[in-house]
Amino acid sequence: MSDQLTFYTSPMSRGRVIRWMLEEVGVPYDTMLVDLRGPKGDYHTINSMLKVPTIVHNGRTVTETPAICAYLAEAFPQAGLAPTADERADYYRWMFFASGPVEAATTNRTLGVEVPPELTAMVGYGHYDRMVETLEQGVSAHAYIAGPRFTAADVYVGSQIGWLSAVGALPKRDAFDAYLGRIMGRPAAVRARGIDDALIAEAASAG
Repeated sequence: MSDQLTFYTSPMSRGRVIRWMLEEVGVPYDTMLVDLRGPKGDYHTINSMLKVPTIVHNGRTVTETPAICAYLAEAFPQAGLAPTADERADYYRWMFFASGPVEAATTNRTLGVEVPPELTAMVGYGHYDRMVETLEQGVSAHAYIAGPRFTAADVYVGSQIGWLSAVGALPKRDAFDAYLGRIMGRPAAVRARGIDDALIAEAASAG
């Protein structure tokens, strides 16, 4: 029995990360577009949070972008995107760092949320500047985030850095630019951007 893989997304969302991951994996998948601003039909039965992305693989639902990246890497090992034993520590460390402290710190900064100095121990990222310094160290340690080769963690971490840098939520750093330069030109990344950009253009022309 062949794999049945359905991808629920919007081209102007974190779904772009999973589009890239799916193109890296290289297996067939069906795309279901979810209107983030309009009626969502019975999508709540797939993801009760009414968020994207979501995948359904052989009847099993997976939500949360980093979880989907990790799941696809393990579900399709032939793509070579799951970590080796030597890569596993950095792979999980930085994927979860990007989805936790990086996401929280940049969201708070964008929303103008100021954490009083005496309460920084209560937030997972502590200090924004310390988060940035730590992330910079992470992308500088190896050619890729988990070691000498590209893995699924680079899809997620790289997407976070790329988007947050583009919108000014992360400061410009040579280390970030160098890291993005190593990963964003990958054929799967270019292909994925092309697919989602075409969907955005199609929606714009349709009004």
